[in-house]
Amino acid sequence: MANSILTSILSMGGLGLALGGGLAIAFKKLAVETDPREEAVIGALPGANCGACGYPGCSGLAKAIVEGKAPVNACPVGGAKVAAVIAEIMGVSGVESSENRLIARVLCQGGTSKAKYKSEYHGVTTCKAASMVNDGPKACSYACIGFGDCVKVCPVDAITMGEDGLPIIDEDKCTGCGLCVKECPKMVIALTSSKNEVHVRCRATMKAKDTRAVCSIGCIACKMCEKVCPFDAIHVINNVAVIDYEKCRNCMLCVEKCPTKTITSAFPTRKKAVIIEEKCIGCTLCAKHCPVNAITGEVKKVHVVNQDLCIGCSICVEKCRKDAIEMVREAPQKNVLSKAHAASN
Repeated sequence: MANSILTSILSMGGLGLALGGGLAIAFKKLAVETDPREEAVIGALPGANCGACGYPGCSGLAKAIVEGKAPVNACPVGGAKVAAVIAEIMGVSGVESSENRLIARVLCQGGTSKAKYKSEYHGVTTCKAASMVNDGPKACSYACIGFGDCVKVCPVDAITMGEDGLPIIDEDKCTGCGLCVKECPKMVIALTSSKNEVHVRCRATMKAKDTRAVCSIGCIACKMCEKVCPFDAIHVINNVAVIDYEKCRNCMLCVEKCPTKTITSAFPTRKKAVIIEEKCIGCTLCAKHCPVNAITGEVKKVHVVNQDLCIGCSICVEKCRKDAIEMVREAPQKNVLSKAHAASN
């Protein structure tokens, strides 16, 4: 009996040893060589595995980068810093950090103090769930619901909820990955260029009287913005103002004229042109192209910018052949707009 048990144990042990050896040999023979750069790229990536890059997690993106199927700056969460590290790993030229990066911005101001409610919601506290019940609790069906679905999906903690029940996005942290945009059931978050400073923060396409009835800060399609814009960059379409960013020059005239403060700017004051005297040769190009006649001066003499007239369109900067003009942002205390901006918030 004992001999039988011992024989069985030895047989099973020998069989296990033989199988293990066979697997070890097969592993070596059939192993697929992995590019060491792939592991290095995975280590450089933030590890969020959010899928914002379009690949299945960071390992999927790393594989695509090494195989040349994705650029070194394909990770929106990592941004320029991670792209620079990956570029070094891949042995390619560094990726220039662009000022024209995408930033998520909330295009709704209908918080709890501005928008009216048509009902109370008692259910799963997510925007997606609430939007399925009578189109949400707010009387404006386009308004932000305010349960913070966007906060939960942000991989870089760039979004917090404000006191008025609206998301607040930290633009310095935002990487433009677009996950919050996809998550928002009301589509009130959009990716816009960091160069675009003026925004219409309303998406409601209702008639003016209906908008007034449900929100004190919604667009009423008065077209004041259209009338004041010198660049034909904003038009009321389907009862709401829409900015053509190809034409917009951040002059902020529409911000100042908007009666409901629906149109806001990323900064409380505009940039204004300042002439660098030692570079100006008095060619008059800036004066000829200024749309508001804010620049004056004689030929071959240093020109002067009337700061009260300048709207910060920067056309003069583009036309100056000597780089003699630069744009400088006004100090907030010198601009009445800053007070109005603060009051509206």
